[in-house]
Amino acid sequence: MTATTSPPLDPVTLALVQNRLDHISHQMGWVMTRTARSPIFSQSHDFSCFIADSRGTLISQADGIPIHTGGGGFAVRAILRDFGGAIEPEDVFLLNDPYTAGGNHLPDWVIARPVFVTGALVAFACNRAHQADIGGGAAGTYNSAATEIFHEGIRLPVLKLIERGRTRDDLWRLLMLNTRLPEALDGDLRAMIGSTRIGADRLAALVEELGTDRAGDFFEGVLAHADRRFRSCIDRLAEGVWRAEESVDNDCFEPIDGRIVVALTVRNSRLVVDFAGTSPQVKGFKNSSIANSTSAVFMALSSFFEPDLPRNEGAFRSVEIRLPEGTLVNARPPAPMTMNTVFVAHEIVHVMWKALGQALPERASAGWSKAVHSVTAGLKDDGSRYVMYQWAGAPAGGGVEGRDGFHLIGHLITLGGLTLPNLETYEQLYPVRFRRQELRCDSAGPGRFRGGAGCDYEVEMFTAADYAFRGEGVGAPSSYGAAGGRAGVGGAVTLTLADGSEIQAPKYGVQRHGPGIYHALSPGGGGYGDPRTRDPARVLRDVRDGVVSAAAAERDYGVAITADGRGIDAARTAALRA
Repeated sequence: MTATTSPPLDPVTLALVQNRLDHISHQMGWVMTRTARSPIFSQSHDFSCFIADSRGTLISQADGIPIHTGGGGFAVRAILRDFGGAIEPEDVFLLNDPYTAGGNHLPDWVIARPVFVTGALVAFACNRAHQADIGGGAAGTYNSAATEIFHEGIRLPVLKLIERGRTRDDLWRLLMLNTRLPEALDGDLRAMIGSTRIGADRLAALVEELGTDRAGDFFEGVLAHADRRFRSCIDRLAEGVWRAEESVDNDCFEPIDGRIVVALTVRNSRLVVDFAGTSPQVKGFKNSSIANSTSAVFMALSSFFEPDLPRNEGAFRSVEIRLPEGTLVNARPPAPMTMNTVFVAHEIVHVMWKALGQALPERASAGWSKAVHSVTAGLKDDGSRYVMYQWAGAPAGGGVEGRDGFHLIGHLITLGGLTLPNLETYEQLYPVRFRRQELRCDSAGPGRFRGGAGCDYEVEMFTAADYAFRGEGVGAPSSYGAAGGRAGVGGAVTLTLADGSEIQAPKYGVQRHGPGIYHALSPGGGGYGDPRTRDPARVLRDVRDGVVSAAAAERDYGVAITADGRGIDAARTAALRA
């Protein structure tokens, strides 16, 4: 007998399948945004939806924050490893642990719903969301004083939260007992579960349309297409070994001389990404898990090239990642990890961009700045607890050829996927009053395409509160310039208490303070290209927008602004640029 082979996949249908998968991811996200209880989800969108096939391979990560989803396959493969043949229709799984369950850090809980069609497991619909509070040593999930993972909150291996359609009430009660905000967590978990229900229904409908005997071929087809697309990107890179490093100047407790080091080998349409030489894991909570580091590498690679690259694991079949055990990028237990999705993921992306920029200089990017956020927790007048994320200490993006950096865009690892909340809503939810939230003048790194500006943010806190500081961007500049551009300025956080005393906030730490004024100056992104070659009309626009002062326009860009601030002094500008 002659072996039968499947007919070739129609490329038009294949493209439609990828678009349908991505649309399902977006639909899950819309459901989550509209039904979640906490502002961290309903306003800031600190969650991500993704889809994996029956083998645990990521086939769509179209919604949310890149650092969440690039490692999503690790979580689904942990489910398959731990439960194997015990996965049933109407089951729903929960996990978060970075050491045993494919998690990136403890606050990001994954709800994963297996999808069955005619009795066969065909896919998983998943939602990874950063919970507002999971217990631990500090309210709001970020315990800046943590020295081991047990200080950071409840650890969840792969668990069946819902078994054959019935919620495990004992497990649900356990989760509610291990949070300071049980009402919020209850509502948020139900929103996550509901979003995966919508995703599972849509996936089942897609598989039925394709045919259960052909759906797997189409899923493999979108992965293979992504592989071909990304190999074509690799072929544009100059072959060789490209090296880069980024400093890590603290371990969350004291200064250190640490670094993230990468050697990027480009050869024969393949990449080897080797972090040998990276500093050992540290005392504080900036150590990274395998899933998180892998996600950061994938994010750096996909964001460096064209924005229409497929977002699935097939794109990285040609990439080998080496993460030395016991280092900042692959820590051994029980190292704490809560900060890792922001730092050191930020540094991993930076070293990748620096190395890639050597291999393909025309696509080089200046660096993004680092955040000066904190989490503030206290009691409302009615005695109930609140946890407020001070998101507006947002950093800024770096410039690239042809485009300025984005203003206060948020963490690098979100690529703009995290949004600033509505201040009026916050004033209704928390005992605060906002006094200022505006672009910070002269914070952006100068360049032919300047960096983005940081934020000048001030809020009055009416009650005593616990502050979990996580201000990696406090102090020296944290971005970098490219192609002759310069870094943006550094950041600062101060608290002015009711008695008039002023406290300079540390980079990290947990402190309690009375009512007062919280003031954050977030750092600016790096500039791209020689600032003296920037179009003078662009400089004038920046001055009129309050992004650059007239003095800085003259000093950094060689552009003289007229006394009324409305025009360019052509003669003086020509002399300055001569």
